[in-house]
Amino acid sequence: LALDTATPAVTVALHDGTDVIASSSQVDARRHGELLLPAVDRVLAEAGLRLDAVTGVVAGIGPGPYTGLRVGLMTADTFGLALGVPVHGVCTLDGLAYAADLEGPFVVATDARRKEVYWARYADSRTRLTDPAVDRPADIAERVAGLPAVGAGALLYPDTFPKAHEPEHVSAAALACLAAEKLAAGEELPAPRPLYLRRPDAQVPKNYKVVTPK
Repeated sequence: LALDTATPAVTVALHDGTDVIASSSQVDARRHGELLLPAVDRVLAEAGLRLDAVTGVVAGIGPGPYTGLRVGLMTADTFGLALGVPVHGVCTLDGLAYAADLEGPFVVATDARRKEVYWARYADSRTRLTDPAVDRPADIAERVAGLPAVGAGALLYPDTFPKAHEPEHVSAAALACLAAEKLAAGEELPAPRPLYLRRPDAQVPKNYKVVTPK
């Protein structure tokens, strides 16, 4: 079972070890928590399986916004604990790169809001060259100049990414296929822990009064 909520897409897929057998993707940046579990039910029903048939979980670890990313990762951890199965992480940018299936160097960029992008450079669809980062598009223009780019972040900023094209959002189907390939090859996948890259918007107020009982 693969799932990702690091982008506006709420995406879920089932992989049988050979291929994807069911998938679902909906784009709604404000309803990750509402849409994810029904999507899991939907792909299980499409495949004619029960949840207890799942032998492993793959979750997109971002980078992504704090709230959306937590929904997917907490759900994946909960499934892993309830079913007693391993939970693996896959970088969301890696899933987009895999789905793009491009030859030669390229860039993946997702929308980080605040007029910034989460991004990384790739040698090919399975080889990331740089760690995921968050930057303003204009600040990385020289580093990505002339390279093809995929993802919603690239499509939003054509001045920086003039060769941008789809896929716009990650798909759990791509995450599942990538994870299956890596596991079959004996590669280790990262722990299912979030790549936030910056602090959450919500902050504890400074100089607040502490109320203590008398």
